[in-house]
Amino acid sequence: MSSVIKIGFSLIFLGLLAAGYVLFEPYWLRINNVTLIHQDIPLAFDGMQIIFASDIHHGPYFSQARVKRVVETINHLTPDLVIFGGDYVHRDPQYIEPCFEELQHIQAPFGKFGVLGNHDHWESAVITRQQMQKAGITNLDNRSVWIVKEDARIKLGGVGDLWEDTQDLRPTLHDTTENNFVMLVSHNPDFAETLTMRQIDVMLSGHTHGGQITLFGRWAPLVPSRYGQKYRAGMVTTPFTTVLITHGVGTITPPVRFFARPEIVVLTLRMKRR
Repeated sequence: MSSVIKIGFSLIFLGLLAAGYVLFEPYWLRINNVTLIHQDIPLAFDGMQIIFASDIHHGPYFSQARVKRVVETINHLTPDLVIFGGDYVHRDPQYIEPCFEELQHIQAPFGKFGVLGNHDHWESAVITRQQMQKAGITNLDNRSVWIVKEDARIKLGGVGDLWEDTQDLRPTLHDTTENNFVMLVSHNPDFAETLTMRQIDVMLSGHTHGGQITLFGRWAPLVPSRYGQKYRAGMVTTPFTTVLITHGVGTITPPVRFFARPEIVVLTLRMKRR
């Protein structure tokens, strides 16, 4: 066999291998453990575990059975608090109710919270908010809550989607001080660029899917962001906050991933010793 033929067969084999992998990776859900150390985290919250899950995209490519498995995975992790980053469905509002039928079974003693993403507005923001409430998930779009434990508390707020809604930080910040630990949920990480003061300690975002199709996890040809690769994935430090961007759970068209594994983030809070 000539070297040319060998090379040809090798390329075909590698092509088939890559094609199989991009179809397999969307099902290869990982648990991404992240520890956040901050001086404003109260002692009572030291060790608190928060699940952050975004971009489920229940629809033609992500079945209700897969949503159920995500719920089972989250419950197995026994989180204290669960936060959703939006984009619950894809393509059709008929998927909204079945998605939240599964999410309602998540157990978290300090509650379940979430914001809407651009896809939720495209399908139906009204129905999404109704189903969130029915599932026991508190909507944080331009709203906030104090999470209280023992004699301490932290602030959890959210803003509306950057593409399809308004963003108002006042409900999150109006009753906080510089010594309060403040978390913000924004579906789109680009919102971090609008911050002008150090008032948000950490911002949780999704939207980018980690690029979904990447060059071995280092670069993606398409990131839905005005800032290129900056907010593609991971922990990003800006002059005014720290942004944690998850790969998300589901996909959009095409329903493939390459070195951008779907994930559930387990965020552990740790008090920084002064």
